[in-house]
Amino acid sequence: MHTLMTAALSFPEMSPALFELDLGFLGLGSFPIRWYALAYIGGLVIGWRYALAMVQRPALWGGKSPATRDDIDDLLFYVTLGVILGGRIGYILFYQLPFQFESVQRDPWGLLRIWEGGMSFHGGLLGVAIAILLVAKARGIKLMPIADIAGVVTPIGLFLGRCANFINAELYGRPTDAPVGMVFPQGNAGGTPPAYDWQANEWVYTGAEVARHPSQLYEAFLEGLLPAIIISVLVWRFGLLKRKGLAAGMFLVLYGIGRSISEQFREPDRFTWGVMPDWLTMGQLLSLPMWLGGAFLIWNALRKPPEQASV
Repeated sequence: MHTLMTAALSFPEMSPALFELDLGFLGLGSFPIRWYALAYIGGLVIGWRYALAMVQRPALWGGKSPATRDDIDDLLFYVTLGVILGGRIGYILFYQLPFQFESVQRDPWGLLRIWEGGMSFHGGLLGVAIAILLVAKARGIKLMPIADIAGVVTPIGLFLGRCANFINAELYGRPTDAPVGMVFPQGNAGGTPPAYDWQANEWVYTGAEVARHPSQLYEAFLEGLLPAIIISVLVWRFGLLKRKGLAAGMFLVLYGIGRSISEQFREPDRFTWGVMPDWLTMGQLLSLPMWLGGAFLIWNALRKPPEQASV
């Protein structure tokens, strides 16, 4: 346990792994089952079940569901690939190559070491979009209703993922003297990544930590929980899915707003220091197309009459 003398909130003594799986009988030692991996799995499974619940209720769509259970099951597989491959490729294209090119030149194989971290939400979003396009074309189903399903369920995974970021003590916020400030492990002025002592089962502190915004929790609320609540209420109470593209457009806009606000409190990645202007972050820049695309989808959905059940 750390003993820092500070008026700020202390980071909870919580392990990044739920438990460790002993694979000694295979000669592989122990393998930690991390919260972050569980967040990915939980987001995909809960999103899949939620999607099934929607397509099994034709009234939500104006009388006829746009997909079958088999369609959604097939979609889950390709969306999973899209999230993982798109997230990693997006991180390489948006962050590593533009800002860490010298490191990539020295160690190009590092691009493949996904277990060392490095995933981009915007890359994952593009991967999911491609997966939806492929599944819709292969199974002969309409594209926009499937995009709406993704718009409804995606905030669930975002909420869980940001909570996992908090547990990992990563992607913490900028220094603050506000009452909500929290002392993160090794969250010092130099931005040294957090360290967890697996043998002692505790976080390692250097004594140079400063209080920071718990921006992961801001993002969990603004990018995940709040959009999930707003969109779900509109789906189940106000027939949002009867206007094709409206749910997808609302998600894109709400995420763009939430990400742009939370980025004001989040510590920028160290490799962008001195490259990006102080008033703009890479997350905000990548969210701009989401604002524009979401606004177009909303406008296009509202200019058409909602779907009505045939008599």
